[in-house]
Amino acid sequence: MEKAYWLFSLCLPCSVEDQEQPGEGCRTVPLAGHVGFDSLPDQLVNKSVSQGFCFNILCVGETGLGKSTLMDTLFNTKFEGEPATHTQPGVQLRSNTYDLQESNVGLKLTIVSTVGFGDQINKEDSYKPIVEFIDAQFEAYLQEELKIRRVLHTYHDSRIHACLYFIAPTGHSLKSLDLVTMKKLDSKVNIIPIIAKSDAISKSELTKFKIKITSELVSNGVQIYQFPTDDESVAEINGTMNAHLPFAVIGSTEELKIGNKMMKARQYPWGTVQVENEAHCDFVKLREMLIRVNMDDLREQTHSRHYELYRRCKLEEMGFKDTDPDSKPFSLQETYEAKRNEFLGELQKKEEEMRQMFVQRVKEKEAELKEAEKELHEKFDRLKKLHQDEKKKLEDKKKSLDDEVNAFKQRKTAAELLQSQGSQAGGSQTLKRDKEKKNQWKVASLFPSGGYFLSKGFKFSNFLSLCASPKNYNKSESSL
Repeated sequence: MEKAYWLFSLCLPCSVEDQEQPGEGCRTVPLAGHVGFDSLPDQLVNKSVSQGFCFNILCVGETGLGKSTLMDTLFNTKFEGEPATHTQPGVQLRSNTYDLQESNVGLKLTIVSTVGFGDQINKEDSYKPIVEFIDAQFEAYLQEELKIRRVLHTYHDSRIHACLYFIAPTGHSLKSLDLVTMKKLDSKVNIIPIIAKSDAISKSELTKFKIKITSELVSNGVQIYQFPTDDESVAEINGTMNAHLPFAVIGSTEELKIGNKMMKARQYPWGTVQVENEAHCDFVKLREMLIRVNMDDLREQTHSRHYELYRRCKLEEMGFKDTDPDSKPFSLQETYEAKRNEFLGELQKKEEEMRQMFVQRVKEKEAELKEAEKELHEKFDRLKKLHQDEKKKLEDKKKSLDDEVNAFKQRKTAAELLQSQGSQAGGSQTLKRDKEKKNQWKVASLFPSGGYFLSKGFKFSNFLSLCASPKNYNKSESSL
């Protein structure tokens, strides 16, 4: 067997100083024969294929720009979903995950779309729900990393790997909403700008529009995703495609027969636009760059650049650093203890501040209560004095009323006494009058018409005078 030489890095024992600079103290030696670690790439491929892959796409753009249609066209399938309306009160993010299978490779695809983006009158905060969603996915992954028992190999990575930013085909310039949103997102996600429904403008207008968009992105400091050129195998094609950004795309799930082939196209009265014809649009370029060439780089950039930036900022907020002021590595235990002591110190300080504030408020409350108590006592004294005065007046009035009642009772008693006496005297006189009247009637009955005279009101004395003079009596009787 022919002798084969395999080179590898043999790490020799080295001192602490040497350990601080990896690579020093190692030398390259030849192998005497086949060892077998050249199968590592095949092992990685087999393991990756068995585990499957995940890819997450964020589609940002105004309602009606064809985001769902483009996703259906890109992955040559029909994803289920309800069309969005223009009546959303705010921006909402709708996430859908699908399991796709091509040959023996499985892909867990997550498509996140912005519902209601750009439909509000006030678009000032339209980007905030998107930024919060991206940060929430980073935070979920960070929390999983910080667990004592991690299961990252089975954890569903929901971090956004690519952001397709849909630009309306106005042919003029970027809207302020687009510039602000992309500026807020460029440090958190890989942005790939695309001109949606590019068949709405002419070729010349499209060329000028691309130049205008690129100029505005550069002048406003917006960092979009650049396809990597450090890998020689894809450097040429990626360098060429970087010059075509932003891609002008058209989406369609309708297949038309063109020549002898069925092709995805859009039928218009003036002609047919072929989706996969590079002379008509950049759909093929987008598919090549996004899925067939740079999908793994997008995943890597998300983890090594955007997630690491978020992770570093979060750990620095928590008090973790790589080195101390003496440029020595920080140990996790020391950092934890320092942060714990700092937290306890702040906690004690806050407790002391709260205690002093509580004491101060108690004192203020006591003063307020004492003042209120004093006012209540004064009011009680006033009411008590007023009550006593009213009571005295009522007692005096009662006394005068009692005197009047007694006087009235005395007068009543006297009046009743006088009345009883008068009634007794009146009774005897009445009997006397009745007796006299009875005697008068007896006397009058002795004379003719005597009763009639008395009944007509003649006094008895007058009647007697008439009876004493017969002549006058007869005259009076004849007149009756």
